[in-house]
Amino acid sequence: MFKTLRGIEETTLNTSGRSYVGETMQLEGDLRSAGSVDIAGLINGNIFVSEMTITDTGSVRGTIEAGNIEINGHVEGKISADVVIIGKNAVIKGDIFFKNTLRTEEGADIDGYIKRANTGKANTEEDIAIEEIVERDDTRKIIPVTHHKEAV
Repeated sequence: MFKTLRGIEETTLNTSGRSYVGETMQLEGDLRSAGSVDIAGLINGNIFVSEMTITDTGSVRGTIEAGNIEINGHVEGKISADVVIIGKNAVIKGDIFFKNTLRTEEGADIDGYIKRANTGKANTEEDIAIEEIVERDDTRKIIPVTHHKEAV
């Protein structure tokens, strides 16, 4: 609660726990929040939040680390999150690392690598099999062919 000059109490605090970067706002520098952030403007810097939404008009240039992220706007930089949702209007130039869920809508433009980050669990049988294939030595011998027979 705040008191105005006239002594009247006003309650103007945002109690939803969500912060909003409006369409006409530009932020230079890193953004950190334990709450949720909705971005409709431009952020030039790294973002560290628990949950965020980038709207169609939102744009981020920098690294994003979040628990959950929904992207409908533009991102230029690395994205790391537990859950990543990419809308059809999203344009992403950078690598995406996710732990649990990745969902993309048809039409999204992604220029970068997409990789499931290590969840801290032991390697699954499939992961171990893939590693064995990659690390296996090629034990085949090459036998040179010295003469050819023609078919009759």
